[in-house]
Amino acid sequence: MIQLLAKVGINGFFFALLGMIALAYFFPSFGTEQSPLHLPDIAEYGVSIIFFFYGLKLNPEKLKSGLSNWKLHLVIQLTTFVLFPFIILGIGEAFNVDTSSLTWLGIFYLATLPSTVSSSVVMVAIAGGNLPAAIFNASISSIIGIFITPLWMSQLLEKQDANFDISSIILRLCLEVLLPVILGFFLHKKWGKWTERYNGTLRMFDQVIILLIVYTSFCESFANNMFSNQSFGEIVALGLWMLLFFAVMFGIMFLVSRWFGFNRPDTITVLFCGSKKSLVQGAVMGKVLFPNPVTLGVALLPLMIYHALQLLVGSMIAQQMGRKEVV
Repeated sequence: MIQLLAKVGINGFFFALLGMIALAYFFPSFGTEQSPLHLPDIAEYGVSIIFFFYGLKLNPEKLKSGLSNWKLHLVIQLTTFVLFPFIILGIGEAFNVDTSSLTWLGIFYLATLPSTVSSSVVMVAIAGGNLPAAIFNASISSIIGIFITPLWMSQLLEKQDANFDISSIILRLCLEVLLPVILGFFLHKKWGKWTERYNGTLRMFDQVIILLIVYTSFCESFANNMFSNQSFGEIVALGLWMLLFFAVMFGIMFLVSRWFGFNRPDTITVLFCGSKKSLVQGAVMGKVLFPNPVTLGVALLPLMIYHALQLLVGSMIAQQMGRKEVV
């Protein structure tokens, strides 16, 4: 079980994320914009480097092999970028939620994000799903999210900030995220094998940058007392809501797969690619969508909780499905 959890992300990095929040609580001054260490600037430049290496890793042949099953891809992408947000909006209307709160903003932001890449693919492999389709959907989801997530978020952010400009946001994301991915993709043939050789080192670099983003975001939030009105009980309640949300989405994915008549491998791919949300993309795009780092720390909290739960619960389900496949 420990080895399985390590494969899907419950490892040193997972606990380091929790450690960054604790470090930000006790030492917030080191990660603010005024800090002489310039950690927020380092994190911002690191983001583009992360996505350049991500583009280098994209294998055109593997992507082509997953193109044929268009119905499966359409279901996963519509679930990720349409069904998730609409369900959250429906819950907000049904329970008359205060949509101006930062916690609600964070939950809606979570719903609009693309799927994860590595953990989705690993869980599909463990459970015995359609691996080429998982690789295709997880990869393409990250690129689609550069455009779809800001469009969804503009619906709320324009109401809260009259100066919010969606065109400048998308342009910045294209320059900082999409352009490095494209450059890396076209250089895959030349340097792709290099990324395979140093995959462990590159993964460590990715993790360091994400830890920096989380640390600096929470530093600003703690320094400005943004969590002073949230009790421990409220955070636990948020965790329970996120657990329920994941369970509901997982169940919906299963029903949708049955309705479309997908076979077992395709159903597994829908379950694990369609129910997950990317912490990496959330942290990266959050720096652009929420230029105020004080806001970003609070907005990331629901995503971090959901991320932890999808790894823990998803890994147990994947293992159980894998056992059934063997039997």
